[in-house]
Amino acid sequence: MKRVFFTCAVTALFSGTAFADVAACPEGSVISSISYEGLEHTKARVVERELLNKAGEPFSAEKFDLEKRRLQDLDLFTDVSVDCNGGNLKYSFVEIFRWIPAPAGKTTERDGLMIGLALANLNVLGEDIRAEVQYRTSSERFLDNNEYAFYASSPYLFGLPLGWNFEFLRTDSYDDIRDYQDDSWLIDLDLDYQLLPHLSILGTVAYRELEKAVFTFDEDSAELWEYGLGFAFDFRDTKIDTRKGVYYEYMLTHVKQLDRIAICGGSCYTEGEDYWELLNDARAYYPVGRFVTGATALVRYRPGEVYRFDYFSHGGVNSYRGRYGDSKRLGVHEALLNLEERFILLDRQPASIAGVNFFYGVQLVAGLDGSLIWNSGRPGWDDYEGAVYGGIHLVVPAVDRLRFEVGYSPDRGEPKYFFGMIEKVSTSRWRGR
Repeated sequence: MKRVFFTCAVTALFSGTAFADVAACPEGSVISSISYEGLEHTKARVVERELLNKAGEPFSAEKFDLEKRRLQDLDLFTDVSVDCNGGNLKYSFVEIFRWIPAPAGKTTERDGLMIGLALANLNVLGEDIRAEVQYRTSSERFLDNNEYAFYASSPYLFGLPLGWNFEFLRTDSYDDIRDYQDDSWLIDLDLDYQLLPHLSILGTVAYRELEKAVFTFDEDSAELWEYGLGFAFDFRDTKIDTRKGVYYEYMLTHVKQLDRIAICGGSCYTEGEDYWELLNDARAYYPVGRFVTGATALVRYRPGEVYRFDYFSHGGVNSYRGRYGDSKRLGVHEALLNLEERFILLDRQPASIAGVNFFYGVQLVAGLDGSLIWNSGRPGWDDYEGAVYGGIHLVVPAVDRLRFEVGYSPDRGEPKYFFGMIEKVSTSRWRGR
């Protein structure tokens, strides 16, 4: 989800109160009925579509373990437990806070740390719909680099397994990496239809208007349409804080400028941005005890005419943690490679402060980053950089995790310090926006 805001979960590491342990049912006992407790703001059908234990079947503790991970993956509950009363299987829930008026922030390679305000509802109408409005400004260019956003998303649409994510973004910010004034508007809709249990069909459509980001001809603005189709195989145990499984996505997207300029000399041709993007996103995770090993690769190849305002930049918490972002490392195509080891120092714990329910966890991380960025042909060793990094992640609601990391590249010779939010594999996909 493309949104970030702070919660009071960090202080909960010291003052949170854990809830009682899960009370399980006898293995194999026949379920005569299913009931729910604690669903004050969430509709029952949101829960029912995640359940694996069914009425008329014997209870399975293994199925409940999977159910619990799936229900936690909704990011609606701090605690999920089950108990039996005769043949009745009762699920008990503790809901996360719904309304969040809070500070908002994110880190980007271009603007660094951005801070601001957000108002979010994590469960609109009890249907697992998230909506949020945000204002952010750069801490370095306070009130000069500004961003206004509205996000809304849900994994279902009218009961169908059609996930959707809508984004409206207004940016007024100077991009000192690509050297232009980003005075732009963005409207984006992403769709994810679950065709089979582990296979989804993906679609995206977006419109951008860039009022001052034109480099090769004298125009006041550029209008661009973006549309794409793809598919994803998803065998992860959960989408949030994945511990086991694999994910592979292929996406083909076309970006074209609407107001391309006709230029005639000895012959006529049109000028303006027009390219295809071939995206491959591969992830694999495997746990051993409290250790989780993850390997990821994000490759984006863009044949066609790409303008500087859409160049990739490598450097920062959301791409390559061996350097800070700068104008010296830009390119049309990119590959981001990562091998990471996580140690679950403190697994997810439910807690409550002043009636506000949330959860928290702590993970230690260490890994290797590889970065390839190039403009044409095949990449070579001159296009590659590598780094090691380590840090601590705080697992919290809504933003998935807060990341404190230190990276070191032998080519740079000194450590780099980073603060980030949300999984890097997610922020790497939309960091340019």
